[in-house]
Parts: sequence; structure tokens; C-alpha cells
Amino acid sequence: MTHNEKIMIIISDNPDIRAELLPITYTRPVGAIRVGIDTIAEKWQAMLPGEYRWDVAATYLEEKYPKASPEEAAEALHIAGHVLPTAELVEAVKALRPGEKLLAGTTEVAHRGAETNAEVRFGGEICAIEHLYDIFGFNGKAIIDDFSRITFGRTSQPVNSTNTVIGDPSLIFIEEGAHVEGAFLNTNAGPIYVAKDAEIMEGSMLRGPIALCTHAVVNMGSKIYGATTLGPYCKVGGELNNVVLQAYSNKAHDGFLGNAVIGEWCNLGAGCVASNLKNDYTPIRLWNYPTGRFLRTNLQFCGLIMGDHSKAGINTMFNTATVLGVGVNIHGSGFPRNFVASFSEGSTAGFSEVSMTKFFDIAARMMARRNVELTDADRRMFYAIREAAEAFK
Repeated sequence: MTHNEKIMIIISDNPDIRAELLPITYTRPVGAIRVGIDTIAEKWQAMLPGEYRWDVAATYLEEKYPKASPEEAAEALHIAGHVLPTAELVEAVKALRPGEKLLAGTTEVAHRGAETNAEVRFGGEICAIEHLYDIFGFNGKAIIDDFSRITFGRTSQPVNSTNTVIGDPSLIFIEEGAHVEGAFLNTNAGPIYVAKDAEIMEGSMLRGPIALCTHAVVNMGSKIYGATTLGPYCKVGGELNNVVLQAYSNKAHDGFLGNAVIGEWCNLGAGCVASNLKNDYTPIRLWNYPTGRFLRTNLQFCGLIMGDHSKAGINTMFNTATVLGVGVNIHGSGFPRNFVASFSEGSTAGFSEVSMTKFFDIAARMMARRNVELTDADRRMFYAIREAAEAFK
């Protein structure tokens, strides 16, 4: 790929990886998962400019994530959507010629053209999202890498004198339009990035690496440990530790959330608490969609995994490593089971199915509060997700 060459770039799903990352990938391709500041695809787009298309493993996503024509795909550069780019990796991908594929160990990072017979080996390390817990596990490194790329050669807005900075102040970057007042900002373990129109309210304590994306809000008196990402339009309060919120989700009140992945349009009510450590320190098992059972993770810490449009009522409690599908509504006292299938509502007393009419009514009302429309394409996608999710009820 020469300096001036224009080529189509396709972000591809690996079907096996996509299955491992359910329920987060029910509603998005793997490359559209946010890790660090950007989604994986946005990182590639920033580091390797071009005309981008998608190659999704679930055909029902094609309406929202358009694919290339067969003719375009035959000449395109195809990049694995679960692999995070680095400067060295991007150069290796750019150097691929037609008919070549780039391998890092057993992982195919990229290939160029429809037929690839020649292998090119990448000797460096790669960061690949292969399990749900990799999203929060790799989030710290991703924030640090994204911070360096996004802020390189740029000047931050000044840090208001009402704030207390602990560590290197150059590791705080505040975009124009953001508001940070009366907060404690600690960069000893990593940077703090505050995007355009984001806000950190007074009395909050943040320890990097932390990323606030556009319009994200940290409520008064919050305690946030790294490595945490608040996606666009997310609002948080209470205590968070190593949490990734994709976008448009709220945990606005007191309560603990740690080592967690929260999808879009989720809400955790006041006093909601999610365990991330078993009190007997036994190995953590996490629900695995491909096998339909709980698998050992070799993790000491793993909290809540929440699919898009799921909700938790006030004072809800979650056991360590709980997985909620898409469109789940939890309420009531006690701990619900560690896996709740999509489009379910209830509590420890039992669960019932959520009708699509009710689901769409709730989703449309929540999205309207952010001036976002629930489209016909969204509705078709959720009907397809419901059909796919029936296997796990």
C-alpha cells in the first residue's frame, strides 16, 4: 500500500470471537466495541485512513453496518475487528501486497484481497479482544495508547485552579467545552482524558487511567479508579473500578461497580451493587454463550457484564461475574442468578419474558431523553436478536 494509494478497508468479524463476546456483540460488530477512548474500528480509522466498510458475522447487523460489494471486497484490505492497532502493526498491515495475509502467532491480523496464499509474520506483540473480560482487562493499556495518539502535539485546556492535581499534570487533557471543577485528579498510574462537553463535578476523586468521552458526566462526590472508560453520554456516580461503559448508559448514584462491561442504553438504579470478588476466593466462572455453560476464567476479579438496553432497579445486588443479556430488567431484593437470558424481567422470585412491544416502548422512551430515535432498522435488529437469543432461554 503506497503513500498515495486509495484502498477500501474492511473491518471483519471472526465468528468464533463474536460468539465469545456475546451479549455485547448481539448489537454491534466486534470492531464497534469501545476499549480505551475509541472503539476498535475508530482506532484503525484514525491510524490508517481510508474508506471503511464492515464484514459482520451476524447478517442482521448488515443494515446498520454496511458491507462492501463482492467486487470491492475482492480488492480490499481486510482487518480483524478484535485486534487493537499499534503504530508498528499498522505499518505491517500497510505493507501487505495483494494475496498476502499478516499473522501474529496463530492470529490473522489482516489480509489483502480475496485469495491469500502468502503468509507474512508479525514479530511484535498484539492486543486482541478474545473474551468478555479482555474488554476491561486491556482497557488501561488502551486508554494510555489512545491518550498518547489523541493528544500528541496538542494543548489541553487549562486545569481549573479549584482542582487538586496529584502526579504529572501533563497527563491530564481537557478538551474545549469540558468542565472540571473541585475534583481530585491523580495521574500517578495513568492519564485522565476529558472529551468535549464532558463534565467532572465537584468533590469527585479520579485515579487514572480514565477516559471520559463526549458529553460523559461524573456526578458529585464520585470515586473512580482506573482503568475506567465512560462512553459518550454516560453518567456515573458512586464508586467505579475498572469499568467500561459503551455509551448512553447511567450508573448515576451511590453503589459499587468493578471489573465490568456495560453496553449501551443501560441503567443501574440508586444503591445498585455488583460484586467483583468472591468472598471465598475460589476461581471465577463466567457464562459462555458458545458452550451454554459457565467456564473458568482464571480471574480474581470479574464483575457485571450487561448487554444493551438492560436495567437494574434500586438496591439491586449482583453476584460476582453476572451476565445479563439484551433487554433484561432486574428488580427486587436478593441476588438474581449469574446468567439472565435476553428479554427477561424479574427477580429472585422468578423471571418472565419481556414482550417486544414493551421492550420497544421502554427503549424508545429512554432514547428520546437523549434525542435519539429508535429506528425501524433498530427494531428489525432486535427482532433478529430475540430469535437468536431463544437458544439460551
